[in-house]
Amino acid sequence: MTIKVLQLICPSGYYGAERWVNALLSVSPSSDIEQHLAITDEPGVCDDVLKRCGLPAARQHRIAMTSKFDLRALKRLVDLIRQQGISVIHTHGYKSDILGVIAAKWAGIASVCTPHGFENSTDKRLRAYMWLGGKAFHWFDWVCPLSPDIMATVLDTYGVKPQRVRLINNGVDLAEVECALAVTTASTTEPPAEFRIGYIGQLISRKNLTATLHAFADLLQQHPNCRLVLVGDGDERDLLQQLAHQLAISEQVDFLGFRDDRLALLPAFDCFVLTSSLEGIPRCLMEAMAAKVCVTAFNIPGVDRLITHEQTGLLADYGDTAALTEQWCRLIQQPELKAQLAQAGCDHVYQNFSAQAMEQAYSELYQQLLETKPKLSSV
Repeated sequence: MTIKVLQLICPSGYYGAERWVNALLSVSPSSDIEQHLAITDEPGVCDDVLKRCGLPAARQHRIAMTSKFDLRALKRLVDLIRQQGISVIHTHGYKSDILGVIAAKWAGIASVCTPHGFENSTDKRLRAYMWLGGKAFHWFDWVCPLSPDIMATVLDTYGVKPQRVRLINNGVDLAEVECALAVTTASTTEPPAEFRIGYIGQLISRKNLTATLHAFADLLQQHPNCRLVLVGDGDERDLLQQLAHQLAISEQVDFLGFRDDRLALLPAFDCFVLTSSLEGIPRCLMEAMAAKVCVTAFNIPGVDRLITHEQTGLLADYGDTAALTEQWCRLIQQPELKAQLAQAGCDHVYQNFSAQAMEQAYSELYQQLLETKPKLSSV
C-alpha cells in the first residue's frame, strides 16, 4: 500500500528548513512512499521551496491565505488532505506545526513534526508563534528533532513525552553539492591569491555575524591579503555593512546577498565560518564540509555534532573572537592542515549526514505510524 505523505511548510524564504524539505524530497523513497508538498500561499510568501522541489505538479499544493494567519486555511488544508488521500502530514516550523496538527486531528490522519531550531529573538509575534508551536508538539504522534540539542529543548523546555520524541539527524543533499562542484570544476580558473573566508546563510541576529566581522578585522591586522565573503540576506544586513565601515574593513568584505548559486561559490573559499549563538545541526556547515572546504566556528551545541576540534575543523569558544582569528592564522600558515581538515570534514558528512539516511529513517517512521494505527491509513 502506498503511503501518501504531505510535507507542510510556511516559507519565509529559502533557508535551512526549506532546503531540508527539498533535501528529503530529492531522494527516491526507500519504500512505498508518495511525497506531496504544500505551502501556505500568503502575502509576502517565498515559493522557492515549491518551485525547486522536483515533485510532479500534481503533488505540489498551495494553501491560500488572505492574511498571515487566515483560519480558513485550516478547512482548505483538510480538504486537500481528503482529496489527495493523505495518510501522514509532516510539518516544519511554528505556524505549519499549529495548522498541520489541527488539520491532522480534524481529518483523522497521522502527524509528524520536525523542529528545525528555536529563535532567541525578542520579537513578540515570533515568540508567540514559538509558544503556540511548543503547545502543538503535544498533539503530534511523533516529534522528530534533527539534533540532540533541539531534542533536549523539546523534552525539557516544552515537556513533550520522551516516548513520542525520536531523534532523526539532519541530512544534506550530497547530489546537489556534487552537481554544483562538477559545474564549478569544469570552469575553474586560477584561484585568487588572497585568503578567502566565506559564510552562507541569513544575516540575522542569532547568526552573530558581528563577531565574524570583529574577528576578521583582527585578522587583517596580521594578514592584510584576506577577504570575507558573506552570502545571504536578512534584517541585519544594513547593521553589518555599517559595522564593516566602522571597522575600516568594508573594502575587504563582500556582501553578495541571496544567491541561487551558493554551492558553486564554495570552492572559492579557503575556509568557512559560523559564529552563531544558536543552531540545530547547521546545513551551511554540512554543505561546506561536503564540498571539502575547511570549517571554522564557535563551539555551540549542534555545531559540535559536525566539528571535532582539529579533526574535522577548528573551533573557538563562543564569543572568543581572538581565538577564532588565531584559528584562521593557523590555516593561512599551514595549508596542509587546511587540506587535511577539509578532507576529514567531507568524510564525516558523507558517512553520517546524508539525505539518503534521513529519508530512510523517516520512511520507517511513516510505516510504523500506519502499522500501529491502521485506521489512519485511509482518509
